[in-house]
Amino acid sequence: MNNEVFILRPEDRSAKLSVIGVDITVLSANELENGQDITLQKGDVGMGPPPHSHDWDESFYVLKGSVEFICGNKTSICSEGTLVQIPAGTIHAFSFLSGGGEMLEITHKGRAIDAFRAIDRQIPKGPPDIEKVVRVFSENGVQIAQGSGV
Repeated sequence: MNNEVFILRPEDRSAKLSVIGVDITVLSANELENGQDITLQKGDVGMGPPPHSHDWDESFYVLKGSVEFICGNKTSICSEGTLVQIPAGTIHAFSFLSGGGEMLEITHKGRAIDAFRAIDRQIPKGPPDIEKVVRVFSENGVQIAQGSGV
């Protein structure tokens, strides 16, 4: 077991990733021996992923603003200080509400950051090529839900 302390200062962060209108800053990607990946996600009103699922658990902690989460058949408006835990395999989506927002995302032994990096590399800013987005996500373990309008 690695007993070293991990500290990441703002000046040491890597460049933000652009993932379909959401700015993602990787705070921890496999640096922690327990396999947790941690990102900071910021988005303007209306930004967020379409309904999707993957084989890793995911948690979000809302830091600023409000975010609408759809998890399975349940829709919740989550304000600052709300924690949302989504089990692996659950179809879910989120969208930043009025004024945009910011939240932490924590995954455990997943491939979320791989998917984010692939989208950032392969999908230019602006209106996305939906077919390509679906393909890149799929190649990285994220399945867009059927009937999601994508």
